Amino acid sequence: MSIELIADMPGASGFDADSSLLDSTFAVPAAPPFMVARPALLARVTEGVQGPVTLVTGLAGSGKTQLLASWANSGAVDWPIAWISLETSDEQLPAFWTYVIEGLRRAGVAVPAVPGGTMSRAVFIRLAAAIDEQPTPVVLILDGVSQLADRDWATGLDFLLSHVRQLRVVLAGRWDPPLPLYRYRLAGQLRELRTADLAFTTDEAARLMELHGVELGAPELARLLEHTEGWAAGIRLCVCALQGSLDAKRLVDTISGDESTIAEYFVGEVLRLQTPEVRRFLLETSVLDTFTPALAAAVTDRSDASRLLSTLTRENAFIQPVGEGSGLYRYHRLFAELLRAQLAWAEPDEVPILHTRAAAWLAEQGRLVEAVGHAVQAADWGTAAAMVVEDYAVGRLVIEGSAGRLGGLFAGMPEHVELPEAVMVQAAIAYGDRRPDRAADLLAYAGKLLAVHGSACGDGLTLTGFLVQILLLAGGPEPDRVGELCSVAETFLAVAPPERLARHPELRVLLRTAEGTALNNLGSVDAAVDALADAAGSIVPGCETVRIDCLGQLALAEAYRGRLGRAETNARQALELATDAGLGRGERPGVAEVALAWVALERYDIEAADRHLRMAQPLCGPDAGAPAMLAYAVVRARRLHTRGELRGAVNTLRAAEQATAEMAAPRWLTREVLLSQIRLLIAGGRPDDAAGLLDRCPDTASPEVAVVRAALAAVRGDGARAHDVARTVADAAGVPAPIALDAWLLLAVLAAQAEDATGAREALRRALRVAGAENHRRPVHQAWGQLRRLLRDDERLAVQFGGLGAAPGAVAAGAAAPAVSAEPVVVEALSKRELDVLRGMAAMLPTEEIAASLYVSVNTVKTHVRSILRKLSASRRNEAVRRARALKLI
Repeated sequence: MSIELIADMPGASGFDADSSLLDSTFAVPAAPPFMVARPALLARVTEGVQGPVTLVTGLAGSGKTQLLASWANSGAVDWPIAWISLETSDEQLPAFWTYVIEGLRRAGVAVPAVPGGTMSRAVFIRLAAAIDEQPTPVVLILDGVSQLADRDWATGLDFLLSHVRQLRVVLAGRWDPPLPLYRYRLAGQLRELRTADLAFTTDEAARLMELHGVELGAPELARLLEHTEGWAAGIRLCVCALQGSLDAKRLVDTISGDESTIAEYFVGEVLRLQTPEVRRFLLETSVLDTFTPALAAAVTDRSDASRLLSTLTRENAFIQPVGEGSGLYRYHRLFAELLRAQLAWAEPDEVPILHTRAAAWLAEQGRLVEAVGHAVQAADWGTAAAMVVEDYAVGRLVIEGSAGRLGGLFAGMPEHVELPEAVMVQAAIAYGDRRPDRAADLLAYAGKLLAVHGSACGDGLTLTGFLVQILLLAGGPEPDRVGELCSVAETFLAVAPPERLARHPELRVLLRTAEGTALNNLGSVDAAVDALADAAGSIVPGCETVRIDCLGQLALAEAYRGRLGRAETNARQALELATDAGLGRGERPGVAEVALAWVALERYDIEAADRHLRMAQPLCGPDAGAPAMLAYAVVRARRLHTRGELRGAVNTLRAAEQATAEMAAPRWLTREVLLSQIRLLIAGGRPDDAAGLLDRCPDTASPEVAVVRAALAAVRGDGARAHDVARTVADAAGVPAPIALDAWLLLAVLAAQAEDATGAREALRRALRVAGAENHRRPVHQAWGQLRRLLRDDERLAVQFGGLGAAPGAVAAGAAAPAVSAEPVVVEALSKRELDVLRGMAAMLPTEEIAASLYVSVNTVKTHVRSILRKLSASRRNEAVRRARALKLI
């Protein structure tokens, strides 16, 4: 600043001619008895005074004065320190400079006299020279500069800062002074401490509690800090309220901004300073949590909302922007609680009106959750439900239920609301909460209300009803109706507003999932797998639980079809997705663990099978649903069978069958439970009991039933009939591998019993070829006792059996037959991605580098490695690479 800008001030004479200045103005405030040491902030002040300007701004009661007073008394610097506490009456230029000159004089600076009491250019020049003559820097602390509304004092101070090397100015106030702070920042001459810097830390708050004799645990202290946002005065006032309480920990959660001492502080330090129109604005916008100027304008019906918010923010009136450049504002929590309490007490009828305005504006902006929240606070349940229905947001409710953010808003809705939209929303939430019976009752009730009262929601309500009904039918007793209803729902989506569908892509995922679930329950496994794979492949945010369910169903279906590799991949993806979604141990998909146990047992990896069964057991109770319970029983029974515990295996299956008698389950799975019992009864020498169960089987024409019927005929001595039926199944095209394997093994056993060695070897060779594709070892091991002699006498069969991962004769009790060596044979081709991973393994790249080069996750690479090891019958990576090179795969 040039000297010419400092003009003489006419009429600025009379500088306290009788020397009647208040000594308290120049006294550094004494530390209170509850003063908490804040060494980190003191160090920042010390760092700041190394430059010309240090600015400390924050909320009222944030500890600005106490911080600077503590620093001034700490002796951090051995320099003259002038302290001046400013008040509103000091804003006139003569008074301000009178205090500055007197403060410097009292600090030991030989400042010049002011002839006639007038601040002129000459006086400023002499003052600057006097300060620069000091051997050390001089610190001038101006506490309360926000009290000075006039700007002239800042002009003179800027002149001194521009021309005096030894002056260090520290300014404290609620908002920025009218100095060219931008220029100081650019020049690197400004150090700043703001509200966030002044907030109490956990350790500082704990020390304050200790000084007041209040004992709080870490959780209660954390909640207090969160509620007060580290505001020093707020914490102190809360501590005062907690003192003397017999249960301070419980009282922490009850303290709010309308508590008497806190309310008095806000009224005295904030509201009293505002004009009536600003106070009105504060009260009306207090119903908002985080808001924009446009939302504030809509709620208050004021066109100057943006200007008021900017002013209140600049003045640190307990309102602050949220993030940088977001355009959002929010009130301090305690201040908002006080404002809301005052509004509810003074004008209770105005509160729902304000919430209704906010809801309408937010709905127009597509901010559904916030809009519904304000409608709920206005107790307008009909509008809240209509917003959800009209926005096509029912998908969020059926996925998340009452635990979701949107569904949770309806927790307080009265149970008996005679509005079809509200009841439909309740039905969707009930389905999301896994209460299908309740959802079905509410859906029926909503239909009755709709028939009587009608609705203005149109297609949104119709689509909501269709979706809830489809989901209920898919997992209920009438899955055959789902296909037709899905087609109708897709028709509605085809003509729906594109912007709504863009906001809710989960709708199509849910419909495809329902279609796949219905097909699965109907027993159309192949079609179900296609639909479920489509749904599982849809990467839609918020649909993680739906994808987990689809992957679990897929894993079981693929395990049943004998596609063990796909089953394992789907199951592991389901578990990994559950982990990524943050699901707890008890929320993990039990069907995925069962599928892994199924796969491991079919490969005769007993240790892995037992491990997955242990993990699946607590996840496959009644709450998990019939598929998980029945699948667990099937695998558990097979495991008991391998140990010779036939009675326990049958009892396991019967118990699961009885427990799920009233539940919906895939037809193929209920059939498998029944057929598993029949197989066990046949193996236990109870053919009559087996025949009685077989008569109950509804799908007499299915190949798996035919094979079991052939096995029953065999034990009853009708070998010819058994052979004809088994051969028909074995030769049929498209028969799942496990069924074809059972048929060929039965043919081998029948031939061996008939002393037809050639026929037995051929049937066994065909069986081992089927088993080798996915390494189905369990069925072969179960038939081993009757077929061991064939393997011992046929080297080619021994090699085939060895390809399943077991040396011939190894399963014989106590036998130690030599392993048959053979060139490795790939019975299942490696996929393109597996070949890429294999090349990375050959290059000796670590898993992380392979994942990075292929743009996939580390877990995905690990899954591919396991698949490669299995397909190449290798136990280690280097062994897999050697075999791959021998087979000229790489």
